[in-house]
Amino acid sequence: MRWLLVDGFNLVFRSHFAMERSNLRRQSDQFPTGALHGWMKSLQDLRDGEKPDRCAVFFDLGGSDRHLAALPEYKAQRDDTPEEIVQQLPEIKRLTALLGFQVFERRGVEADDLIATAVRILSASGDECVIVSADKDFGQCVGGPVVQLAPPPTANPAAGWRRLDPAAVTEKFGVPPSRIADYLALVGDASDNIPGLKGVGPKTAVKWLTEYGDLEGVLAAADVLQPERFREQVKAEADRIRGNLTLVTFRTDFDFEPGQPVAEDIAAVEGFLAEMEMHSTLRRYQTKHGRAVSEPAPKPIEAPKPKAKPADDSRQGELF
Repeated sequence: MRWLLVDGFNLVFRSHFAMERSNLRRQSDQFPTGALHGWMKSLQDLRDGEKPDRCAVFFDLGGSDRHLAALPEYKAQRDDTPEEIVQQLPEIKRLTALLGFQVFERRGVEADDLIATAVRILSASGDECVIVSADKDFGQCVGGPVVQLAPPPTANPAAGWRRLDPAAVTEKFGVPPSRIADYLALVGDASDNIPGLKGVGPKTAVKWLTEYGDLEGVLAAADVLQPERFREQVKAEADRIRGNLTLVTFRTDFDFEPGQPVAEDIAAVEGFLAEMEMHSTLRRYQTKHGRAVSEPAPKPIEAPKPKAKPADDSRQGELF
């Protein structure tokens, strides 16, 4: 069986910012719909491209208890979630279920840990897993029947999605999947507010791990490390760096019950899109499924105005 495992918030944020300039809203009450348009397109494109047997989306639900207990500053540097995402999130989850994607979330447990747990259980049964996320931490899950599908860089969307198998992970980071956590413990992870060893960048971390095998090997070799200027720092901060390793290594001992597959409810999706007044997306969806295409609701005739009317979804931007 082939599973598509989606890092929910990672893709929600990309969907929001990809569509932000279009300023899409439900005309009747100005409820924002940009992230919904992008989310709908993303899930359909991923399913069409990967052709999985089962699809699941994992969301964070509150903070990560284990990370915050070890590092109270964990992710503290991040900006607040944009209000338009907060508003659309319940509808995003509702649409996700209607499209036939199972939704998994657990309060106090990061979605990353839930995905890693699912990967451990599913791959042990021989199932293929495609992890959809830009998060570099998922490199540690890659191997055997598990690959990561990373979106194109924001600065270069034309690069397209990249499939990361063990060889691609090694090419990207300089270390194999089994050493990704050691690598991140040394260099830190700015996106999660985890500081590494000051001055130690990717090249130095890769050099040390290549020479000494793993993080413990690097720490044990503190007296002979090159460049020499890092020796005292490594000895002084060994315990903190070991703590980093705990922070960046996924926990995979949570419960995961796949349950029964959820069927896509085409009629309910049509109803949802009509309710949200996502007319162009509705028409494309109906065409895709060979359904009678709904005509757009007639707009009231208004006297000409000097200012352009706000954009509606007929000017929907392209995602990625």
